[in-house]
Amino acid sequence: MEKKPKSAVRTSLVVSACSLGIALFTPFQASAQEITLRSTTSSSINISGDLISFEDDVYTIDTSLGTVSLRAAGLECIGEACPVIQASIVTGPVVWDVSLWGNRRAFTEHVEKLAELVDEKTGGQLTLNLSYGGLAPSRENLDGIAAGDFEMAQFCAGYHPDKNPSITVLELPFLGVSTLREELAVSRAVYEHPAVIADLARWNATLLMPTPQPQYNIIGVGSPPTTIEAFEKMTIRATGGTGAAVQALGAASVNLPAPQVNAALTNGEINAVAFAPHAHMAFKTVDNAVWWTSNLNPGTANCPIVVSKRALDTLPASSRIALLSSVDEALEHFIDNYNSSTMAAWDTALLDKQIIELTFSDEMISAISNEVAGPSTSKWIAEKSALGLPARELYEIIPRTLRAMR
Repeated sequence: MEKKPKSAVRTSLVVSACSLGIALFTPFQASAQEITLRSTTSSSINISGDLISFEDDVYTIDTSLGTVSLRAAGLECIGEACPVIQASIVTGPVVWDVSLWGNRRAFTEHVEKLAELVDEKTGGQLTLNLSYGGLAPSRENLDGIAAGDFEMAQFCAGYHPDKNPSITVLELPFLGVSTLREELAVSRAVYEHPAVIADLARWNATLLMPTPQPQYNIIGVGSPPTTIEAFEKMTIRATGGTGAAVQALGAASVNLPAPQVNAALTNGEINAVAFAPHAHMAFKTVDNAVWWTSNLNPGTANCPIVVSKRALDTLPASSRIALLSSVDEALEHFIDNYNSSTMAAWDTALLDKQIIELTFSDEMISAISNEVAGPSTSKWIAEKSALGLPARELYEIIPRTLRAMR
């Protein structure tokens, strides 16, 4: 969808990390009671004192350093004396900016379909204004949601695992996911866990829907690796659990944003790329490829669509219902399109470009999986438990969901 002029109301709420908007606040006068103001996006602010007043979106508190005034944007107030902040519901046509990257492709078809459905259901009262790279770099979309720069965005957990540790469980290697519907089911099940909801809420983000991608495989240039030892000389673009699988082959893995990958492959910075089929085509890594692995299937990237919680909370009920009720149909469109059009185009590209297919033996796949899966999972559980997450509980959602589907 093309960007539209913003003649309509744009929702951006007051307690965002860096902007004020259309929320209404009641001036608040308090007796001297202690509160703590803490940054919602970093540890840069954590200050306590007696609340003197809260007016015009500004806290005034008495601290050991004297009287301090702080704007509420990006701050969490802790304590019984904290004022109740009430957001107003917007009226009239609403435009939401949606931050994506690259170009329209299979990876974004659910967002494209969602925009169509919402426009139809609301009669133009809610418009999703899709921007491919015009609002933020791919690795800064979660920050943009936190800051209130836009209302919806797509991001990949592996781009910044420290910002979204809970959902990186879905990028562990060799989870046993076989189909797009299984990937969709395990993602949704994890997204519904309270710890995951709280993790993303730190960024003002509400998980709207997954992007169910197939298992990654590797495309490369140069001589095809005919032995495992040949991988030891390679540098391969791979993220998350796929990176662990690549390292098990003896290769070095690097984490590059998708738009930068083809240039790195062309100039020799990397020798190969792990992507899902649509990304190999969209980012043109297939164009000069010599070989690909047909069945490594080490894992995939988890790239959810999130919405600003504050923006969602202020939508008129009719628009909110239209948005949320369109998610299932948008995901059905995504899966149908991927399984038909995208995979047909992929098969054609491999044939037309005469790309050599490398197929690992069952014994080799099993050996790689055994070396990677268990240690990676144990390490993930230990590290995320140390952060206070119910890591084992999150991990166990995945095999439990898969068993229920089979």
